[in-house]
Amino acid sequence: MEKDSEITAYINGLPVYRNFIENLPYNIKLKSRARALRKAGILSEVIFWLQVHKGKFWKIDFDRQRIIGNYIVDFYVKTLGLIIEIDGSSHNDKEEYDKKREDYLISLGLKVYKISDLRVKYDLNNVMIELEKYIIEEFG
Repeated sequence: MEKDSEITAYINGLPVYRNFIENLPYNIKLKSRARALRKAGILSEVIFWLQVHKGKFWKIDFDRQRIIGNYIVDFYVKTLGLIIEIDGSSHNDKEEYDKKREDYLISLGLKVYKISDLRVKYDLNNVMIELEKYIIEEFG
């Protein structure tokens, strides 16, 4: 079986194909910061994490506060090369930085999916349905 035709999960009976990006850059100097962010527990990230950790979301494995290059992403799905960012107040007035960061991550072959902090808190069911649809569209 070819690597890029490997099925990594099924969502609503539809296959989701692997898009693993190898040899991603990793800045070890960010390790303690990533650990601190995991422990800090921003509410919307904790809410989302409770929906996806331990394979709860279609048996797909999510990493939290993952280092990629000189950045720490909120969530990362290794098998899909998918970054999920929850945009809250920490992203206010940082449009230029966020754009540079996103362009860099995309240049590595990764996909970036953004969810607003408020939608995670107040519209979680639809957020999860939209994420399912996105993954099926991009990786199905």
